[in-house]
Amino acid sequence: MTDPSARPWRDLTDPRRARDVDDLEAGLKEPEFENLEIPEELGTVDVVVDDHKIKRYAFTHDDHHPWHLAEGPFDGRRVGHAGLLGNDLVQLFTLVYAGSRVVGYHTEEQMWFDSPAHLDEVVTLHGTYTEAYRRRGEGYVVMDATATGADGRSVVRHRGVEILKTVPGAIGGRGSAAPERRVTGEVPPDARVVEALGPDVRAGDVLAPLHKTVTAEQAAVFSRIGEYVRNIHNDIDVARAGGLKVPIVQGQQQFGLLAQLLTLRSGPSFLTSGWLRVKFLAPLEVFEPFALTGVVTEVTPVDDGLRVDLEVWARRDADDRLITAGWAAVTVPAA
Repeated sequence: MTDPSARPWRDLTDPRRARDVDDLEAGLKEPEFENLEIPEELGTVDVVVDDHKIKRYAFTHDDHHPWHLAEGPFDGRRVGHAGLLGNDLVQLFTLVYAGSRVVGYHTEEQMWFDSPAHLDEVVTLHGTYTEAYRRRGEGYVVMDATATGADGRSVVRHRGVEILKTVPGAIGGRGSAAPERRVTGEVPPDARVVEALGPDVRAGDVLAPLHKTVTAEQAAVFSRIGEYVRNIHNDIDVARAGGLKVPIVQGQQQFGLLAQLLTLRSGPSFLTSGWLRVKFLAPLEVFEPFALTGVVTEVTPVDDGLRVDLEVWARRDADDRLITAGWAAVTVPAA
């Protein structure tokens, strides 16, 4: 889940790093709904957006865009991917709770993209559990978190919803988070397919799809295998104990792929004015091909360009099932 270079509270250069995970998590709370304290501060950590972190994320998402690996679109400096810090924010709970004993299910993710993180910048993360509730026999928890740049500016803001402890094979199969504003993933056959959201964008335009397959290796690296953490995304035995056939792709990784799609289609604007909210509807197994796309629902002139609102989604190729669905917005130049 979280990049080792982004976890200063667990030093993987320490020769003792291969110790039993129980030693590493000594003193942390058991991840049970009954142990939540709302509101609950999860702490503050500093993350270095270094070369390793960017390249690691590029591998897990197969996103080797030159903005991240060579020259950025603003002042020439390399910048991190839109979703680079998302999993670090999600993983703030491991400052308080034993992460290796979580068998949860991420149901909803929302992020506001305010500014890019630059290569070698130190970004400060802070998170809080702000709400907890029960629904359909499951205990849900809501986290609000922020990533702030070295100069005090907002980089990204996060709001996520997760079932703290469950049987993922059962909850994932029943579509646990149906969107309240239903995203069908259907578009007219004669809709205009666009590679870029430009000044001529109009409602009904469909984003050229992004086709992906997340390998077991990519899922494992994204889901903290380098930190000696075993979970349903990086270990087949844990996955099967949770009622799954094979490891599944973490919701936050799917979220990052939708952010990649939106960055490709709207350009640098997504890193400074983007918003993305998704709900995870069905599990995606490693090595399952799928496609991500979206449709423009509204275009509104604003002071600094055109605000473009969209519905976005991902579908499995094998059965055409909608696995992730949500909404996005970005402000693009009007000329």
